[in-house]
Amino acid sequence: MILKHLAYLFDFDGTLVDSMPCWSQKMINILEKNNVEYPDDIIKIITPLGDIGTAKYFKEVLNINLSIEEMIAQMDDYALPKYRDSIVLKDGVMDYLVMLKKNNCSLNVLTASPHKMLDPCLKRNGIFDLFDNVWSCDDFGTTKSDTKIYKDAVKRMGTKENETVFFDDNIGAIETASKAGLYTVGVYDESGKDFTAQLKDISDAYIETFAGLEQI
Repeated sequence: MILKHLAYLFDFDGTLVDSMPCWSQKMINILEKNNVEYPDDIIKIITPLGDIGTAKYFKEVLNINLSIEEMIAQMDDYALPKYRDSIVLKDGVMDYLVMLKKNNCSLNVLTASPHKMLDPCLKRNGIFDLFDNVWSCDDFGTTKSDTKIYKDAVKRMGTKENETVFFDDNIGAIETASKAGLYTVGVYDESGKDFTAQLKDISDAYIETFAGLEQI
């Protein structure tokens, strides 16, 4: 599956790596420890926001009586060891990336996760050096729910929106990237299984797994 685009932009959590159970739990822990009721689609809501954005959402919308710094510290205590030591690539990711690289495609990452979790995980899994750019939302000062982040990423890659394909498992991110003019590929993840039909509807293409794509 080599799409006719010059640049490939990949989400990280739930797309390249099987980390959504960990990512979700580090957020849910804060809500449950503070006895806060939350909507059933809370993970769908907060996934594009990143750690700082989620902490702000918890404080401003769900009225959690903790500072942003306290919530980030709790997230890190739970998740950092897992990203550093145990989270693995999703099926077929390595083979697909290597195939694209051999075909001189530009590979890039854009994620809501901070570099302190992102970089060590990519390096341990042996794919960090395959990417031309590894970006966190922190590098842009906004979130994946803002069309500006995709347009800015495209400019930094030196390509155009219609020459860039974006892979993500989150509906909100796919929808926003589509509005920004990118070609979008929805990626199945267990954490979003209840929204699979919606993800298929709003994505230009959809994959259940990367396994076998390098042969297409």
